Amino acid sequence: MLGGMANAQIIIIEDVETNEPIEMATIASSSPNLFVVTNGKGEADISDFQGLEKIEIRSMGFLSVQLSYQEIKDRYFEVKLEPSSFSLNDVVVSATKWRQDNDEVPGKITSISMTEVALQNPQTAADLLGSSGEVFIQKSQQGGGSPMIRGFSTNRLLYVVDGVRMNTAIFRSGNIQNVISLDAFATEQTEVLFGPGSVIYGSDAIGGVMNFTTLTPHFSSSEKTYINGSALTRFSSANKEFTGHFDVQVGWRKFAMLTSVSYSDFGDLKMGSQGPDEYLRPFYVQRQDSADVIVENDNPLVQNPTGYSQMNLMQKFAYKVNKTLELSYAFHYSETSSYGRYDRHIRYRNGLPRSAVWDYGPQKWMMNHFKLSSKKANVLFDEMQLNLAHQYFNESRVDRDFNDPIESSRDEQVKAYSVNLDFAKRFYGKHEVYYGVEFVNNVVQSEGSALNIENSQVLAAPSRYPNAAWATAGIYANYHFQVSEQWNLQAGLRYAQFFIDADFRKNQVFYPLPESEVQLSKGSTTGSLGAIYTPGAKTTIRANFSTGFRAPNIDDLGKIFDSEPGSVVLPNTDLKAEYVYNGELGFAHIFGERLKLDATAYYTYLQDAMVRRDFLFNGQDSIIYDGELSQVQAIQNAANAQVYGVQFGLEAKLPKGFGLNAVYNFQRGTEELDDGSTSRSRHAAPMFGAAHITYKGKGLLLDFYTLFSGGVDFEDLPIEEQGKPYIYASDANGNPYSPRWFSLNFKASYRVNKYFTVNAGVENLLDKRYKTYSSGLVAPGRNFILSGKLNF
Repeated sequence: MLGGMANAQIIIIEDVETNEPIEMATIASSSPNLFVVTNGKGEADISDFQGLEKIEIRSMGFLSVQLSYQEIKDRYFEVKLEPSSFSLNDVVVSATKWRQDNDEVPGKITSISMTEVALQNPQTAADLLGSSGEVFIQKSQQGGGSPMIRGFSTNRLLYVVDGVRMNTAIFRSGNIQNVISLDAFATEQTEVLFGPGSVIYGSDAIGGVMNFTTLTPHFSSSEKTYINGSALTRFSSANKEFTGHFDVQVGWRKFAMLTSVSYSDFGDLKMGSQGPDEYLRPFYVQRQDSADVIVENDNPLVQNPTGYSQMNLMQKFAYKVNKTLELSYAFHYSETSSYGRYDRHIRYRNGLPRSAVWDYGPQKWMMNHFKLSSKKANVLFDEMQLNLAHQYFNESRVDRDFNDPIESSRDEQVKAYSVNLDFAKRFYGKHEVYYGVEFVNNVVQSEGSALNIENSQVLAAPSRYPNAAWATAGIYANYHFQVSEQWNLQAGLRYAQFFIDADFRKNQVFYPLPESEVQLSKGSTTGSLGAIYTPGAKTTIRANFSTGFRAPNIDDLGKIFDSEPGSVVLPNTDLKAEYVYNGELGFAHIFGERLKLDATAYYTYLQDAMVRRDFLFNGQDSIIYDGELSQVQAIQNAANAQVYGVQFGLEAKLPKGFGLNAVYNFQRGTEELDDGSTSRSRHAAPMFGAAHITYKGKGLLLDFYTLFSGGVDFEDLPIEEQGKPYIYASDANGNPYSPRWFSLNFKASYRVNKYFTVNAGVENLLDKRYKTYSSGLVAPGRNFILSGKLNF
């Protein structure tokens, strides 16, 4: 109270039950358009709100309140929020890039808060997404995690970090692991926008958008220097993980900075003791005395090789020029060690391992990000954001067959430059327009080499990609109209042009490619239309129709690689964008003060899908690739696909601090094959979900929960997956299938005092041996987790 009285324009937001400060609480006014966020001490400067009659204060997990400035002053600038199990109007940003109430958005958006992340203690950003129970995660190796959303995955999903797209021109259709470059400890808020988001975000936003907001430096709300930070350490038994994290931020009135550092070391992952024997790892390959030998695994439950390490760095600076103009700069860097692609290590040929080596080299990601934000209203906009970003990506792969002296290497580097200029304008209180322009340019450099490990001779080898440039330019507008207290309408339109310039000359030494250089330029138009009906404060009904597109990238156009044993994918220069058409209907209702139900049904149709198909190359259906006769294939606009499904959610507030929440996802997808028949879509996961029983007491959080997934019988496996028996269990007929599974888990968090918190948990209590669908990696067995966090 004394802090609030000392400076009457500093508000303090606290939890009414624990009296703890609430970070990231939002204080907003719609007229005039004002918005501030509390820092780690629950403080914010509301001097600009003086005299206003309607000031809304909200935070995820708490009941929102609406007060006048005078009422806040009468409370000595201290406001306490009451915890709430559920809400229909959380603030989200993914729908338009600007803050909106969730009940004004026609599409489905799920938010994952810092509190949820802290309790679940995910090892990677992929695990963070999976903890929601609404994003399915596939893993080919421990150093990875490929999200699946509504039957789409990989380059049909978009990653956004602090408003900057992370997808590059070499995002492939096969499973990817780029999401692990993000630091779960440095993530402030995560939102998942389900369904097409191309109107706002452009290419790749077909199945959904994953929007990550990293830690933000806070300015001091008084003349006193603001200092806040944390240090954390964690141990997990299943992979003998050791993780350390440290972050600190310092803020003054006009200048603030933040530093975040994380390091993790993961050993080989141990699977559960009860499950299919096909998943066991009885032996592995070692190089001994100039020969590859099979070594018996001391513990067949340990997946060798799966261990790796990773570090993440983030540095941010922010400068407040005046009340309406702010500048910021952020530096992100992530690097992993080399790590084995485990699913390639469990392939066999003639009873022997196919590969002696199959590793991804260090995965590196760097981003320099400059942002300018203006809130000085004029005739063109009320708010404006300029994002300038430079990103650098480096990935590589090294493979060598068993007892083959030739080791092949591929190295890819991408430099990505982007400019985003976004505006928001409000008219007459009920009309809002969000509009902007975007330009993205990717420069791809790819190298190939081979090494004879017996005599150290370096040999020339083809690269995975041509040296190339990929660019896209777009303009968009999104209109929101509050028709009445009950009705909201939203419509959007985007036009984008994409450009490709690829140089194949260096690979013509190895393959008689028909063209040495390819240039491609085509345009795409997408739109959306949605309506939201809120007959009361406890009910929301949504209807939304949206389209999306994915422009061909360098991975589609110019990649030369072995998609599977005996097949090679070659360039196809006659590609165009694929389009998706999506319709969905959503409903949410709060019953009394104890129960919330929500459901969304959707149907999505993908047209001109870019898929891998058999192809003729110079009239031949096979060529020699890496010394092996391989079937020629190419990416082609050769199929249509459809996905339909439902998403259910339930939240219940039980007596004495207990709660129940559950999510259930069902999706079914089919795609067209060469002969016109259909197959189940590879990235349409079986039904999956989660159910939690929670307890919240003073300083104590408990969570007993189950994760579950349906199975896929051999007859229902996608044709492509039927050809990968090495990653699946075997049914009674010896055919591959994906068994259904569930796990029981327990997490606890105890706040010892305002400075120190202890987290503990046990995952997979029953020590089940299972794989998530389409995964080569077996999930962790019984896993004990212990972490401690110091706040200062």
